[in-house]
Amino acid sequence: MQTLSIQSLLQNNAYPGRGIIIGRTPDGTQAVCAYFIMGRSANSRNRIFVEDGEGIRTQAFDPSKLVDPSLIIYAPVRVLGNKTIVTNGDQTDTIYEMMDHQMTFEQALRTRCFEPDAPNYTPRISGIMHIENGQYNYALSILKSDNGDPEGCDRFTFAFSNAKAGEGRFLHTYMGDGDPLPSFEGEPERIAIEGDIDTFTDLLWENLNEDNKVSLFVRYIDIATGKYESRIVNKNK
Repeated sequence: MQTLSIQSLLQNNAYPGRGIIIGRTPDGTQAVCAYFIMGRSANSRNRIFVEDGEGIRTQAFDPSKLVDPSLIIYAPVRVLGNKTIVTNGDQTDTIYEMMDHQMTFEQALRTRCFEPDAPNYTPRISGIMHIENGQYNYALSILKSDNGDPEGCDRFTFAFSNAKAGEGRFLHTYMGDGDPLPSFEGEPERIAIEGDIDTFTDLLWENLNEDNKVSLFVRYIDIATGKYESRIVNKNK
């Protein structure tokens, strides 16, 4: 698979929806995680990311304008020991709770399916990063309707061991704008990871569609120590 430019991917897709990037810095010392949300409706755009313990949660920017919190208010990022979980919905909690009871990432997601937002049936995308004793691996998952048919749920998990330096994978909910929105297809896109946390954060934020972008979270984790630093960018201020 060709290594792609995240800048070009974002510039050429006005509406990837919600996206997860997981990878490793060029020097190999840090694990990289990014999550962004976009919105077309006023309700979706009325959000910000806020810190919540070791993770983050979404929050209404203007609570008086919040219409339906069911699919837009959740914890995208939670930390369970040496594992960092990132998803586009409340399946974050499902993964956290079931893995805390010795279940696997895949077993947890077998209990969930795509979002009930007909006619889009937005895929649930999830990622997990595991760092232990200087080793780093990660996995990504997508739960989607059966080619738009809500009678079936297709579940795909992609596991990446010994993550390569300077490389990451990008998984997002939609192939582009549309009505209904077309679900992501294929395996997560291979992208180049470049720069320190501020450089990478700026690169992502500047290339997300100006009208549709809402919030961005980026975290770099030192693979040797487990220490991390994070950035949050919100359009609403």
